[in-house]
Amino acid sequence: MALRERGELRVLGACPLDCPDTCSWVVTVKDGRATGMRGNPEHPYTRGALCVKVNRYLEHAAAPDRILYPLRRVGPKGSGRFERITWDEALDEISVRLRAIVDEHGGEAIWPYLGTGTLGHIQGSEGVAGRRFWNVLGASRHFLNICSTAGNAGLRLANGTPGGMDPETFALSRLILLWGTNTLTSGHHLWRFIQEARAAGAHIVAIDPIRTRTAEQADVHLPIRPGTDAALALGLLNVVLSEGTQDDAFLAEHTNGWADLRTEILRYPPARVAEITGLPEADIRSLGVRLAHTRPTGIRATMGVQRHAGGGTAMRAIAAIPAVTGDWRHPGGGVAYSTSGHVHLNIDTRDDLLPGPVRRLTMTRLAEGLDESVKCLWVYAANPLGSTPDQNRVRERLAREDLFTVVMEQFPTDTVDYADIVLPATMQIEHTDLHAGYGHMYLMWNEPAVEPPGECLSTTETFRRLARHMGLTEPSLYDSDLELAEQLLASGHPSLDGITVDRLRKEGWVRLNVPRPFVPFTEGFPTASGRLEFGSGPAYVPPRTAAGGPYPLALVTPASHTFLNTTFGNNPELLRRSKGPRVVVHPDDAEPRGLRDGQRARVFNAFGGFEAVVEIDDRVRPGVVASTKGHWGKLSPGGSTVNAVVEERDADLGQGAVYHDNLVEVAPVMSETT
Repeated sequence: MALRERGELRVLGACPLDCPDTCSWVVTVKDGRATGMRGNPEHPYTRGALCVKVNRYLEHAAAPDRILYPLRRVGPKGSGRFERITWDEALDEISVRLRAIVDEHGGEAIWPYLGTGTLGHIQGSEGVAGRRFWNVLGASRHFLNICSTAGNAGLRLANGTPGGMDPETFALSRLILLWGTNTLTSGHHLWRFIQEARAAGAHIVAIDPIRTRTAEQADVHLPIRPGTDAALALGLLNVVLSEGTQDDAFLAEHTNGWADLRTEILRYPPARVAEITGLPEADIRSLGVRLAHTRPTGIRATMGVQRHAGGGTAMRAIAAIPAVTGDWRHPGGGVAYSTSGHVHLNIDTRDDLLPGPVRRLTMTRLAEGLDESVKCLWVYAANPLGSTPDQNRVRERLAREDLFTVVMEQFPTDTVDYADIVLPATMQIEHTDLHAGYGHMYLMWNEPAVEPPGECLSTTETFRRLARHMGLTEPSLYDSDLELAEQLLASGHPSLDGITVDRLRKEGWVRLNVPRPFVPFTEGFPTASGRLEFGSGPAYVPPRTAAGGPYPLALVTPASHTFLNTTFGNNPELLRRSKGPRVVVHPDDAEPRGLRDGQRARVFNAFGGFEAVVEIDDRVRPGVVASTKGHWGKLSPGGSTVNAVVEERDADLGQGAVYHDNLVEVAPVMSETT
């Protein structure tokens, strides 16, 4: 919706970025130009506050390095040398190349690589934008597993859905476990509800290998060894059993497999869990006793907790806690991972358009999958050279001269430098989209506030023009953005009752049609049995970092406070605030390595290495080093980032990534020691 006041338009929109909060915002427009942006104070969850990153969004959209026109490569791959061409020239070349690839090699030789640069249901990954077009060509299926799939899989096995608590109900919790989540950096709007709970007497515990901004504000910080979360969950439940406070009625009425899980829990007394997790036994017992006697307990566990070898099992073990304690009965009790499981939009990707079965290629195994059978890589809403594991091998594969690479982008990322054709992409203030936050219970509408600059096109319009250029006749390829929005809302699910496109455009956001407070499983769990399934098999899968070897330090790669993945990684002010790539090393690990505060060092293992400035600090535990993700290689010393040392390897469930399960060594750069 746009309101006009004193010659200015105020346009309602929503942040598109990969953050649970999906903020509602208001863009002020004068004479066709966006002159201001602020958080929408009327939104019940985000309440007018934007993060330090998005506060610079208008500046970012007008940045001088914005890609405004189609480009064709004129230098070697990786050189970043391009010439401007017209849209017709770009579409002509793309059409000819795609037709030739399909005719000679089949559609599966095309890999449409969609990322989480926008979580839009129309323009981005949540709605699998472009899938209809790729289905008509018979392209390979892209498995977007980079973020949360291990945790999703573990929660689906237990609860039948990754959906859990409404985060607003944390205000009602009396014990809050912030488990592997840095709320004040990644989803800071939840903190207001945590503060409301604290004012009413709630106790806040942060479980994290790093003493983050959030951990510093908690009542207790437990600096757990990375990847040992499932063992801690079992140890806490061991104390609950010893206190005799398990909810036997809930267990009997609403769960399956309790006898087997109980036997497993008894194998993890606090003394053993202390050895595994590196936490003092007394701290484990203390939290276990508090958990045993505090209702309701709310657990916030987000994606960082499941990016290791046992990530799926860890989330399944954490999901067992409120089942054993009966916290799922209470508003403010349970686990909040992602509210996306409660969003029942009609994501119709028209798989009926496929000419036959197609293979699946996995996002986080780009180096492995980008072999000679892939003749075209089409990248959109993604910067895989900056974001995926095994960075050095990915770079080698992108340099293949026989690989036709098209990148739809806003800025000249590391990946753009390897493109044959670059297509200029719109930003959020320039296109229509529909969003659903994965950290709250609201659908959000984004109305375009201004015309796109230069010749930028939205994702949907790009695919409509390309389909027309290729002479494709499937009618659904030409659906307008508003038609796509209508289709999304036509699932018939009760949670969408009363929600229409017209209403969203008018109001900007609408809460899902669920009770307030929302207690999700009052009528049973969405499993085949209708019960929470404890399951069988191992209840704890050790991380790779528990194995030891020639690289003795466990590396974790948390989110930056100034970047969101690699978005904003080229913003001058946010780059300045980030202080460049840094590696935090505990004093006990720095001294034997001759590392000094402020010194340049190389972090490395068998897969590669990157350079960073050393920061000696006890906010990481001994044996753990930390370096934030999101930096661009081309803007970093040595040209590589943290993903140069991350292995292409799957977690136990869901083929999740293992960004927090890598062993490294740290050494001073030679130029400073010779």
